[in-house]
Amino acid sequence: METADLITRLLDVIEQEIAPLTRLGVKRGNKLFGAAILRKSDLSVVIAETNNEVESPLWHGEMHAIKRFFELPARTRPAPAECLFLATHEPCSLCLSGITWSGFDNFYYLFSHEESRDSFAIPYDIQILRAVYAVPDPDRDTPLPGRPLYNRNNAFFTAHGIQQMIAGLDRSHREELLARIDDISALYGDLSDAYQRGKGGKGIPLA
Repeated sequence: METADLITRLLDVIEQEIAPLTRLGVKRGNKLFGAAILRKSDLSVVIAETNNEVESPLWHGEMHAIKRFFELPARTRPAPAECLFLATHEPCSLCLSGITWSGFDNFYYLFSHEESRDSFAIPYDIQILRAVYAVPDPDRDTPLPGRPLYNRNNAFFTAHGIQQMIAGLDRSHREELLARIDDISALYGDLSDAYQRGKGGKGIPLA
């Protein structure tokens, strides 16, 4: 499949499958992060889910999708290696581990950690990765400046930033897809505003 067609399909899933669930989740006080698991063979959706931290602080969008995935009957559930993992936002340390331990060899994400912090006022992904995992160089008091927060290409998975993929396309595809990103960004901006207004008193440790 051409890269532009793949990206178009992933954006369709975000808009049509994940975002409606997230809108309902945000009304309950959950964050706006969601995920979907698709078959690699035909990009059909196996499961789509959203954040459910009001039930458990572990049910980030990705973790909730993984939970629901493994609740499917084993006889009909595809193997993780046969699936494509899609996250609306770049996975945090918990979700990176969940994706790895579950056997998914890839994930795609739309919004970066920096966008989660700067556009959606949720800074914890970067804070935790830096505080817990960014071990200083023995000859320095702090981690090296500009050091990546994690290895996006490693022995367990390859991470794909959708916006970085779009940057490598020809101009016509790039402009068309960037216009869609603008629309989706506005949608998630509205969801973020709704979450920030209603997040108090829901019992989420890192709200």
